[in-house]
Amino acid sequence: MDLYEYQGKELFGRFGIPVSDGRLATTAAEARAAAEALGGPVVVKAQVLTGGRGKAGGVKLADGPDDAEEKAGGILGLDIRGHVVRKLWVERASDIAKEYYLSVTFDRGAKQPLFMLTREGGVEIEQVAEENPEALARLHVDPLEGFQPYQARRLIYGAGIDDPSEQKQILAIIGKLYRCFVESDAMLCEINPLIVTPDGEVKALDSKCTVDDSALFRHADIAKMRDVEAADPLETFAREKGVTYVKLDGEVGILGNGAGLSMSTVDVVVVAGGRPANFCDLGGGGDAQGVVDALEVITRDDQVRSIFFNIFGGITRCDEVARGILTALDQMQITMPIVVRLDGTNADEGRKILADAAPANLHVEPTMLDAAQRAVELAQAA
Repeated sequence: MDLYEYQGKELFGRFGIPVSDGRLATTAAEARAAAEALGGPVVVKAQVLTGGRGKAGGVKLADGPDDAEEKAGGILGLDIRGHVVRKLWVERASDIAKEYYLSVTFDRGAKQPLFMLTREGGVEIEQVAEENPEALARLHVDPLEGFQPYQARRLIYGAGIDDPSEQKQILAIIGKLYRCFVESDAMLCEINPLIVTPDGEVKALDSKCTVDDSALFRHADIAKMRDVEAADPLETFAREKGVTYVKLDGEVGILGNGAGLSMSTVDVVVVAGGRPANFCDLGGGGDAQGVVDALEVITRDDQVRSIFFNIFGGITRCDEVARGILTALDQMQITMPIVVRLDGTNADEGRKILADAAPANLHVEPTMLDAAQRAVELAQAA
């Protein structure tokens, strides 16, 4: 789950990371009131779950309340990379002497948290890594050993930060950022930029946090931060149904039992010349209600022209899945073509059950590639 900047800063504040004072606003009038409360120049920032706000005109400096109200009116409703601005963060303006970049993320390859620090803040980290990789200090933390202060010092020296006052402040921030990362079950905690003011104060001017969805049951306070309105409505509906679903841009709806098989199904549809409309994992089971719930989600996508069931029977038998599919089709009116591939435990029995029922729009194929090709052909013909 991605957090808005203001939510990330709230999280940072809980762990003692210094951030600028600000107020949330949803209207131009509220932005004016926020500017009055803060006093002096303020920055009006669009709150969207994507990057590139500044280039899109979503971050503007305002001299005072009147200017903040005007700037807020221009930002609200702005479309930034497909995200419509409905919230603003009005923050007291900060003078900037230096900009650094600091983050900790989970390196899936190394299976360890990874710190990154560079003096080239304020730009995308991918750009720094590509154009000036030697300026980017990296350091992995062994989760069994845990974070140690010497690692922060090594990171700071590796980035070439030589001011003693800055070193001391950044050392503390690194430790607090790691605590935030671990104790919040985050996948990413990023500060870009981490600024130094003319007075020598180091603080987070922005925040980007991603928290592991699977750990939200441990963090009811963070779970409440989820913006349901900003999420894809189909993914929200799927979450309510307890269905693992990710919306894609194609026309072949995909339903598999197991994340690995479902991902492979997405790939094989592409190999067959089609475009997947979604990733949908039925899980280890194949009961009728689970199939109904998944189909309700998939068929709500107007782009879907055919549905590809890819089932491998292990603990769950294929004949049980076949009965679940037929029961689901009895409960729902689905006119689009459905292609089913069954393999594994009791696959022959499952195919026979489907063949005997023989719904007009149901097609059974022997292999995954055959089924993908048929699903693509039917989608293109629809």
